[in-house]
Amino acid sequence: MSITVNIYYTGENGNARKFAEEMIQSGTVDKIRNEEGNLRYAYFQPFDDAETVLLIDQWTSQDAIDVHHASPMMHTIAELREKYGLKMRVERYISDEDGIPEKDNKFIVK
Repeated sequence: MSITVNIYYTGENGNARKFAEEMIQSGTVDKIRNEEGNLRYAYFQPFDDAETVLLIDQWTSQDAIDVHHASPMMHTIAELREKYGLKMRVERYISDEDGIPEKDNKFIVK
C-alpha cells in the first residue's frame, strides 16, 4: 500500500511557482525525498492555470507521513506558504493493492 497526496497550491502573480522554485532551490525538496518512506515528491503546473502548482507527494504509509509532518521541514514549508500567500486544495488516494486491473491495461501504452 502507498498513500498519494495531491496538493494544489494556488496564489497570485506567479507565487505558487515561486514557492515551488524556492522549495527546490533551498534543498527542502531533496531533504523530503530522502526521508524514509517517501516515494515521490514532484511539482507540476497545469497548462490551463498559471496560478496553480500541483505537488504529488507519495509515501509508503501513514506512519511515514506522520513522521514527515512532525519534522522541522513542515515549519519551513508553512513559512514559505505564508510568504507566498498560498491557498491549498488537497486530495488523498490510497493505492489499490491489486494494481491496475487487466481490463484497464489494454488502454495503457507501455
